[in-house]
Amino acid sequence: MTKNSDTREDDYFLKGFLCVLASLRAKNKHMKKFLVILFVLPLCVAAQQKEMSLEDAVVGMYTYLRPQAISQLQWQDDASFSYVSKDTLWLEAAEKGSKKVLFSLEGLKSALSGEFKRFPAYSWHDSQNLVFMSANKYYIYDLKSFRLTDKIDLGEEAENADFCKASRKAAYTLGDDVYISGVSGEVIRVTADGGSGIVNGKAVHRNEFGIESGLFWSPGGNFLAFYRMDESMVKDYPLVDFMAREAEYTPVKYPMAGMESHHVKIGIYNLKTAKTIFLQTGEPLDHYLTNICWSPDEKSVFVAEINRGQYHLQMNQYDVSTGERIKTLFEETDAEYVEPMRPMRFSKANPQEFYWFSRRDGWLHLYKYDCSGALKKQITQGQWEVTNLLGSDTKEKYLFVEATKESPLESHIYLLNAETGEMEKLTSEPGIHSGVLSPGGNYLADNFESSDTPPKTDLINTKGKKLRNLFTPADPLAGYNLGENKIVEIQSADRKTTLYGRLILPTGFNPDKKYPVVVYVYGGPHSQMVDKSWHNQAGWWQYYLASKGYIAFTLDNRGTINRGADFEQCIHRELGVNETADQMQGIEYLKSLPYVDSGRIGVHGWSYGGFMTLNLKLHYPDVFKVAVAGGPVVDWSLYEIMYGERYMDKPQENPEGYGNANMLNLVGNLGGKLMLIHGLQDETVVMQNSIKFLNECIKQGKQVDFFVYPTHPHNVRGKDRLHLMQKVSDYFFDNL
Repeated sequence: MTKNSDTREDDYFLKGFLCVLASLRAKNKHMKKFLVILFVLPLCVAAQQKEMSLEDAVVGMYTYLRPQAISQLQWQDDASFSYVSKDTLWLEAAEKGSKKVLFSLEGLKSALSGEFKRFPAYSWHDSQNLVFMSANKYYIYDLKSFRLTDKIDLGEEAENADFCKASRKAAYTLGDDVYISGVSGEVIRVTADGGSGIVNGKAVHRNEFGIESGLFWSPGGNFLAFYRMDESMVKDYPLVDFMAREAEYTPVKYPMAGMESHHVKIGIYNLKTAKTIFLQTGEPLDHYLTNICWSPDEKSVFVAEINRGQYHLQMNQYDVSTGERIKTLFEETDAEYVEPMRPMRFSKANPQEFYWFSRRDGWLHLYKYDCSGALKKQITQGQWEVTNLLGSDTKEKYLFVEATKESPLESHIYLLNAETGEMEKLTSEPGIHSGVLSPGGNYLADNFESSDTPPKTDLINTKGKKLRNLFTPADPLAGYNLGENKIVEIQSADRKTTLYGRLILPTGFNPDKKYPVVVYVYGGPHSQMVDKSWHNQAGWWQYYLASKGYIAFTLDNRGTINRGADFEQCIHRELGVNETADQMQGIEYLKSLPYVDSGRIGVHGWSYGGFMTLNLKLHYPDVFKVAVAGGPVVDWSLYEIMYGERYMDKPQENPEGYGNANMLNLVGNLGGKLMLIHGLQDETVVMQNSIKFLNECIKQGKQVDFFVYPTHPHNVRGKDRLHLMQKVSDYFFDNL
């Protein structure tokens, strides 16, 4: 790979040199020679640049064309922090900047007697002890004595491991049961009923509501909370592994919208008594239990409980010793839906108070409660969103937050007065900032990127003063000839708000020519495809299209994030309607450009983007000449309960909305070229969607192309992704 890249670079250099040499041989006067050189030289310099290849775009984006960075930056204490750079763990003093090597990769292998292909994950157990994790093994290393003090080996079959620093134990799952292992070698089996539809210790509700884990240690390590999911009432959905000698039936549980859902409980295991009690969360059994949080004193567990309709939330407090509900602290309702994504966060200064994120006023803001359920204050407000709470100073007079106050295209770090709500912006450069706050609230590692700046890391103090740059990577795309990339503003279809799009022009752009366009679309909830991050969040495949003479365009329509509740929730009960209307505003913008060939517009997207691709192609077959829909939702009644019912309600409650969003009802409009691509093992958008679409095309005599990836789930990753993007690219090259 590197050798080929070097060879291409040498070729471009030689061609550029020959250009200059040819101009010097001209038989005209000196001034003419100078003018020729002046004219030709920029062309020669351009010729030296590389063109983006498909391999560069697909493989390189995640490997050799990905900027180097420091990783795993963590604070040892308020004075020092550590990070991994080039397979070396460094420790650096915040104020003075002095640094030293803690471990090289080879040194770590020797110290831990382990084999690591890359530097493993680590965390600070305390200021003197590091915890490393690799291949289901935990290593605790004492920096003072320079020795490995403890080791926990969970075994190769362990999954979902979660290490507790307080108890020096790790909780994990084997199969569908929960286990705990400690440094002394003991193994505790917490559950024994897993299997036959019972799942313990794993994420539930198909990872909605911000759920990423099924295991929750108490602060002191004396208790372990865990999810127990009963999905025995959910029918087995058939998946088949065709790679075995005899095809193997590998079913999954897939509750579809409007059908019977799984039931979830929360168990509390007491490590001292070796007994488990379950929280008495009551009925109906198909409600959602989310945002689990322990009280600092380990006496209570707090759970955000949401009804199946997802319009009513209760924040409930439970007694750890009995499982009984103590009280409901507060409730939230919304005409469309509630969607808590973060657990409450207890105050360090006052353990009887906590912070809560809510969109109850239409924007994601920070609220402060006490444990009686009384609202102390709404700390932030305005038509922008607080996206993260980084921490506070020691007295908690000030909080540090990330927010979109300047623009939905940017994220900055702010100093927030916890009493008055006054905010001071600590970061200055326009773009995307995210921070790692020191324990005492005196320093911030500012991770920053912008449209023309690859991700870098600066150290600033919490007054906003930059102390020094910690790392600035080289630009891996510096040697490439890239199309111009710019953000454009377009009015939404309802004329009430501004939408943001990204336009990439072909390399060697000539405004007097006409160019085809490929629209890349997603457009669904929780997404933002355009912002002021590096290259405006473009993928290198779009630059590859530009190198082949195509305009690449992407637009964030209504329904996407960071624009407030009204902007996001306007899609409720009618998925595809407002999103498609907004995307067509983007098309009208493109058509207004004199260099766009309006007869050669294509569209591609995956998952929700696949659904949007079908929407655009089938509603406007004369506009979109070519379309490639990957893993598309064709009929929302075939999608899973949690996501589907949040945005569409049950099919029984919203037959008109489901009918309008059903692509089977639009097959008669199909014209031009359409390809569907699906992973055979897809557990997110099941293959049934594409199969039903194909069947309807056959019934109506409509021609459609179809391709399957036999071993892949919802998306095609790894080495096969190059095959996928070659197929997608060629489909546009051959037909658009």
